[in-house]
Amino acid sequence: MNNVRTEACKVIGIAVRTTNENNQAAEDIGALWEKFMKEGILNAIPNKVDNTLYSIYTDYEKDHTKPYTTLLGCKVENLDSIPEGMTGQSFDGGNYVKFTAKGDLTKGSVINEWVKIWNMEIDRAFTADFEIYGEKAQNPSDAEVDIFIAVK
Repeated sequence: MNNVRTEACKVIGIAVRTTNENNQAAEDIGALWEKFMKEGILNAIPNKVDNTLYSIYTDYEKDHTKPYTTLLGCKVENLDSIPEGMTGQSFDGGNYVKFTAKGDLTKGSVINEWVKIWNMEIDRAFTADFEIYGEKAQNPSDAEVDIFIAVK
């Protein structure tokens, strides 16, 4: 865990409104990833900065126990052209605490890290938290995923 500052960015991808209640998020976010992969969303995102995937948690109703939106997509140069069925959103930079989930993605390495985060005393801002799936996440059985938590 370390403190970092992030820059503002724009992201285009697909989104779902969900909640952590009754394990709903696991179902909804799993379906979002499946749609992203099956429908080739990565290749349909215009003006990508690169192919790094971002899973962003935003529009929190209150905190991680209430509904929020998950946006799965890529950083883009601008939001001038958002394809039908996709969402584009701007995010402010800010202060974050960075965690790294290591291990087998198919065995819950990321969600296990989130469970630890939810049980920590962190002065969270609940603006936009995100995961980065870059080069170190290419091998799902031995991946590293960075998780950034917005703090006040």
